[in-house]
Formats: sequence, structure tokens, C-alpha cells
Amino acid sequence: MQDVLAIILGGGRGNRLYPLTLMRSKPAVPIGGTYRLIDIPISNCLHAGLRRMFVLTQFNSASLNRHISQTYRMDLFSGGFVDIMAAEQTPDNPNWFQGTADAVRQAARHFVAYAADYYLILAGDHLYRMDFARLIDSHIDRNADITIAAQPVAPDIACDMGIFLFDRAGQIVGFEEKPSAERLGHMERSIPAGSSFGGYQPDKPFIASMGIYVFSREVLLDILNEFATTDFGREVIPASLATHRVNAFLYNGYWADVGTIESFYEANMTLTRDHPPFRFYDPKKPIFTRARFLAPSRFIDAHVEHALVAEGCYINRSTVETSIVGIRTRIDERSRILRSVLLGADYYEADEDEAGDRSVPLGVGQDSILDRVIVDKNARIGRGVRLVNQDHVENADGEHYFIRNGIIVIPKDAVIKDGTVV
Repeated sequence: MQDVLAIILGGGRGNRLYPLTLMRSKPAVPIGGTYRLIDIPISNCLHAGLRRMFVLTQFNSASLNRHISQTYRMDLFSGGFVDIMAAEQTPDNPNWFQGTADAVRQAARHFVAYAADYYLILAGDHLYRMDFARLIDSHIDRNADITIAAQPVAPDIACDMGIFLFDRAGQIVGFEEKPSAERLGHMERSIPAGSSFGGYQPDKPFIASMGIYVFSREVLLDILNEFATTDFGREVIPASLATHRVNAFLYNGYWADVGTIESFYEANMTLTRDHPPFRFYDPKKPIFTRARFLAPSRFIDAHVEHALVAEGCYINRSTVETSIVGIRTRIDERSRILRSVLLGADYYEADEDEAGDRSVPLGVGQDSILDRVIVDKNARIGRGVRLVNQDHVENADGEHYFIRNGIIVIPKDAVIKDGTVV
């Protein structure tokens, strides 16, 4: 694994995750009450013995920089690092990143100096736990030029992913990025009957790319130098099928692309199940994050069920059901938090601050009801507030709130006044 260099893609503006990306990049978005999305690929790398990682980003990278610098401090003698590589204008290229492949191309002048036989390219907005050592071994054992992590998927989500086509020998013969529903109907399945490629499931007949790639060093550098491609999924992979040995690595575990408000919400709700398919804690491979040294959460005559409550919270005579409650969250008397995701707060507010100019304290005030709501950090929800989307609006922009796919989103630092109803 010392011959592998990991490159984590921070993504573009993150418009589909807006307003959670209003003040931060996608990898810096909090998830699961305590973590950030960037913790997922970095933790998977660390468990696989990978110690050299670059994170490519270009928008709102301040909080991501701060989180990485405060969390991932490598041993001075290991040679390991997790470095942010921000987009930069140069005399020969005045443009920002134009896509995934272009981001790696522009960053290549920095990472090419590091000794590495293989490049592991990852996304910064996925939720999963994978053994990258097995992925790298598959690439080497099959003498591949490119290896792509792949997963069986159902027809209803196949239209949003890159789909592989295999022949009976189990070799990749085609790749289509986000095929239409009509096209999927003609394809029927990715794997022909009797194919030597395993993984066929009747309810998940298509094999999709997970956006996780292994490139042999010279192959990646040659592709980036010879072709003006900007995206791996739409351009690099389809074009490489005719010229390179492309291998698919089948993965059957939990994986979620957390790139939209709806998928972000559903991923968090999945964590509250009795037996969730993904847990942040694992006795052998936990997901790492910043150690904050907060006090235990305090519950006073509260009713909490099917919920994840992070450290440092104060829940006073309130109800929390099927929800995620992030760090330092305060929920006051007689409030009800239902099917919601509260990202928490970056700081505590002293009692004397609450009595000052800030008429609405941090957290959720008394007698408020939140149902199917995402509340970003440091938001202030007043007393008697009802955030329930009572008119069943699908998408809307309001004063200090947004509605996406029927989910109410309260942006960071927003103030919702007493008695507000949405």
C-alpha cells in the first residue's frame, strides 16, 4: 500500500446539496451527528494502510481545511499526510476545475513527484465502508490498467448512475453514464445469462460504477496528457474500454451517494434504523473524526427513540423520534423533533449571551415541532415554531428556509422567529 497515492475529489459547487453547501464544500458537510463526509474516504484509506492522501477542492474550502488540519495529524516518521489541494490559476491554465478528470489533470503537476505505482481516486460525498486493500489487490492480480468499484443496483436508481455491460466471459464491453429509462428497458440487465462475472441479482439486474477508480500510474498520466477529457464517468472510462484493460471490482456492501438534499436526508434516516446497513462504529474499522472533548449529553425527563444523539447536547422534557441530533444541540421544553436531522452547533452560548441582543437562543425553543427538517449548524429556532411543511410543498425558497423534495432545510446561522409556521 506504500505504492498507492489516494486522490479524493471534493466536487464542484455542490448545487444539489445547497443550502448545506452555502458556506462549505461538499466533503465538509456534517453527517451522522458527529462526522463530516470527508471522514468516510479518509478513514477507509487509513484502515487499508494508505497514508498519503490529497483532497482536491475549489469552493468554500475553509471549514474543510480546518477540519482536516485539526483531525488528521500523521506520525512525523511515517511520511503520511492528508493535504488539501485547492484549484489554482496558472499561466498555462487560467480555468477552474471543469470536471473530475480535469481536476486530477490540473493537480497532477503536484502529485506526480510522489513515488506511486497506483492512484486511487475517490469521491468526497459517498457513505460506505470498503477494504481498499482488496480493491488494489484485484487491480494487480488481474494486471488491469484501470479498475472500477462496481455494485448491483435496482432499475429505479440505475438512470442516475454509470452502467456497465458485460459479455459472457465476464469482460466489460460497454459503459453508459446515466442511461435513460427507455435505454434501460432495452438493456434489461448488465450481465448476460451464464456470464462468468458474478453478482447478478434479479432485483438488482444492473452493475453500476461507484465512482471509485484505481489507475496504474503511467496509464492515468498518459490519458490526462493525451486527451482533453474533463470527466471520468462520461468520457475517460467509455473511451478506455477499447484501448486499456478495464477491470470491475464487485462490491456488495452498503454504499450511498450523498450528493443531493434528498439522498443526504435518507442516508441520515437510515442510520436510525434498528439494524442499519451502515454504522459509523465498527470494533475493527471505526470512522474517525475530530476529537472534541465535549461533555456527555444531558437528558431531563426526555423521550428519545430510534435516534442518534451526539455528545454535548441538552434535551429538556422534549421528544426526539427517528432523528439525528448533532453536537451541542439544545432542545427546550415540550418540543418535538420527528424524522429530522439537526447538525448541531459550533459553540455553546452562555446564559448571559441568551439574555442579551440575541432574542432567539441557539437550538430549538420551547413548544416547537419539527418534522422532516434538516437544521444546519448554529441555527436558532424560536418558541412555538412549526416546521412541518403543512402545505406539502415540494420545492420552494422562503425567508430563512428552503424546501427541497418536501424536506425543509434551515441554513447555517439562520434565525426562525417565535411562532413561525412553514
